[in-house]
Amino acid sequence: MTDRLAVLAALADAHRLALVDALADGDLAPGELGARTGMTSSLLAHHLRVLDEAGVVERRRSDADGRRSYLALLWSPLVEAALARPAAAPVEPPARVVFTCTANSARSQMAAAMLAAARIVPVASAGTEPAPRIHPLALDELDRRGLAPVALAPAALDEVRDAGDLVVAVCDLAYEDCGGDLHWSVPDPAAEGTTRAFAAAFDALEPRVRRLAATLRTTTTASSR
Repeated sequence: MTDRLAVLAALADAHRLALVDALADGDLAPGELGARTGMTSSLLAHHLRVLDEAGVVERRRSDADGRRSYLALLWSPLVEAALARPAAAPVEPPARVVFTCTANSARSQMAAAMLAAARIVPVASAGTEPAPRIHPLALDELDRRGLAPVALAPAALDEVRDAGDLVVAVCDLAYEDCGGDLHWSVPDPAAEGTTRAFAAAFDALEPRVRRLAATLRTTTTASSR
């Protein structure tokens, strides 16, 4: 009850809701979040402190460049319920969504499988330094969740990426090396190499993919009218 009250109190503010909405689509550096919302650094720091203390957001050091940090939502049913509904974007839906990480052996494979199951747009995945094979624990986790990979083996981003793709970088290194339209700062489960780590990575990706799917579905429906 105390935790729920803290989250609800933190969300009961227009400025903080704006921050939560801004982080719903992708993780952002503090400067990026300030530019997105138009808040001064002092106002931003105050509201982020409230959200952090309530367990609504977290700050992660970049896995690529430890001097950088990213802010991300700590997804929960209360946080998801508070988000603004995805609005139809004033652009055509992407030709394809491409998820990318370094090795293309775990995080990007799991995210691609999740979105592909929604059958909204074509989906692919790729890596900046592709591994020889998909990680066995990633395959195990997908199987446990009733999903299958969209490809048989990792692929190189340079060979997969094409004009018209919406690129979602699900790791810091891929994002800082090659950019992306969205960035999700998800720790690499292969670094720990346990079933628990792969399950945690899947759980971190799932609400983000669900949010992206809702946005794509709205955009696709609007463009077909």
